[in-house]
Amino acid sequence: MAPPVVRVAKLAWRAGTSPRLATGERLIPEETAVAFTYNGSSYAVMMATPQDLQDFALGFSLAEGIVAAPEEIRQLEIVEQEIGIELRMWLSEPRAAALADRRRHIAGPTGCGLCGIESLAEALRPVPHLSDRGKFAHAFHPREIMRAIESLAPHQDLNRQTRAVHAAAFWRSDLGLVAVREDVGRHNALDKLAGALARERASVETGMVLLTSRVSVEMVQKTAALGVPLIVAVSAPTALAMRTAESAGITLVAVARDDGFEIFTHPYRIAAATAASLTEGVA
Repeated sequence: MAPPVVRVAKLAWRAGTSPRLATGERLIPEETAVAFTYNGSSYAVMMATPQDLQDFALGFSLAEGIVAAPEEIRQLEIVEQEIGIELRMWLSEPRAAALADRRRHIAGPTGCGLCGIESLAEALRPVPHLSDRGKFAHAFHPREIMRAIESLAPHQDLNRQTRAVHAAAFWRSDLGLVAVREDVGRHNALDKLAGALARERASVETGMVLLTSRVSVEMVQKTAALGVPLIVAVSAPTALAMRTAESAGITLVAVARDDGFEIFTHPYRIAAATAASLTEGVA
């Protein structure tokens, strides 16, 4: 399998009192075409980092609604070819028959989560609603969110080497950082995370998804499918992502920095998130 990181030669120009050119080396992320096939038929091709491909296969299949549980993929074969990697999956019935009824093809470049869909309705498909009662009613303290964000950077191995990949992670107050996945595509990183959590049968109802990217609508859709009630991102959301999080019952926290964060939807899940407490700067 191709390595996720490649060392290349570079020629760098540096400004200063004596501008100069210097030779050197740099680590950069690999980018590979990854094809998803089900029961012998092609479904999608995404550009991705060639790492954690078993998680990618399962997470993508769950996010697309092709399967609802890991055991519905009865066999997975990872086949490396000269021009890319094929994830060959065989589905159990009735999933195989259901997929045959809605077969479509997607060709998506890096960072594109909706390329190749066939209608506006598919782009804005309904998302599961996470109720504000019962298992999704867990309240998060602001200090938990700050600890979660602080814990992420040391575990971003690929980004520390390349400064060029996104990360998606899952954090719980009782366990800390449960899983981290990285990829050149932010959607891919989240799919890989979903696959990792599904394979481990992790309980996600009292945790949060951490994103190092902006929050677009697809990231909210994938989080809702995963069943996580809180998204925390370092960048801002789009307006559509915010509306989707509102309708899905997801608490959306973004612009998370070392000095605080902003709450965009369903603030009741953030302990002390009242107008008065926010004005007073509750830690």
